[in-house]
Amino acid sequence: MRNLITDIAGIRVGNASDAALGSGSTVIVFDAPVVAAVDVRGGGPGTRETALLDPAQTVEGIDAIVLSGGSAFGLDAASGVQAYMREQGRGFRIGDAVVPIIPGAIMFDLLNGGDKNWGLYPPYRDLGYAAAKNASADFALGNTGAGLGATTATLKGGLGSASAQTRDGITVGAIVVVNAVGTTTVGDGPHFWAAPFEQNGEYGGRGWPSQFTTSDLAIRAKGGPRENTTIALIATDATLSKAQCNRLAVMAQDGFARAIYPVHTPLDGDVVFSAATGAKPLADPYYGLAELGMIAGNVMARAIARGVYEATALPFAGAQPSWRDRFG
Repeated sequence: MRNLITDIAGIRVGNASDAALGSGSTVIVFDAPVVAAVDVRGGGPGTRETALLDPAQTVEGIDAIVLSGGSAFGLDAASGVQAYMREQGRGFRIGDAVVPIIPGAIMFDLLNGGDKNWGLYPPYRDLGYAAAKNASADFALGNTGAGLGATTATLKGGLGSASAQTRDGITVGAIVVVNAVGTTTVGDGPHFWAAPFEQNGEYGGRGWPSQFTTSDLAIRAKGGPRENTTIALIATDATLSKAQCNRLAVMAQDGFARAIYPVHTPLDGDVVFSAATGAKPLADPYYGLAELGMIAGNVMARAIARGVYEATALPFAGAQPSWRDRFG
């Protein structure tokens, strides 16, 4: 296993970014339409096509999911992905018409020092198309795709991913853009809040501090409504209904709470999508889903820590240091 969301067969990830812009887009492409849902917890979300993910709505399968920088401008990235999917003949068919179904979410990275003077139209449509076109099973973490412009309260954020399996061999994978109001590390030290869930030293193996001080538990947050929101996808090869997918997204949000402090604030737009490829049935619709959701929370926490651990500082004046800049 790669310890990436692409450990799930039928899922590929593409990234496209612009170094001068200080931003980019990440696209998760499904080889066949998948059942999907969404859970929104932050107070300031920016999304596209999330209403149709409600279990009561008609469309049962989606073709891709977009996670993008650029705030509301980044919603254009999904249009680029839609253009790519239309070239492939993918989409929801109504008579002779084919409409690719591409939900997405964006995060705010407009004040990170990059050149955002793009002229009349923002570049995200082209970034979305490029990301979809280069989607593959292998992809980098940290400063890539939508993770390029991501930050946290104290350290550079980035793109993270991780995977795990249930006792029955069902795979769960997460991909996340870590751009939170809060912190992913305890106080001013190197220890990740997600330390108890770490596997094989994937984010430094530092564990937790020997004790927690009052200072460690004090709030550290970005000042003002700027550069916020963590957006993610949790996926599995289990067979799930839209309602079960929604419960998976809800439980995966626990990973945000295990890895980010504070989280789901009025200034975040935290969003978790979920998707199920349907390759393997659950042994039990209740306890099986409970285990799947438990692992989803753990995997999401690990992906968040990996996104920060793998990031590097942007080459702009006043840019945030990376975890490795601070702690080696």
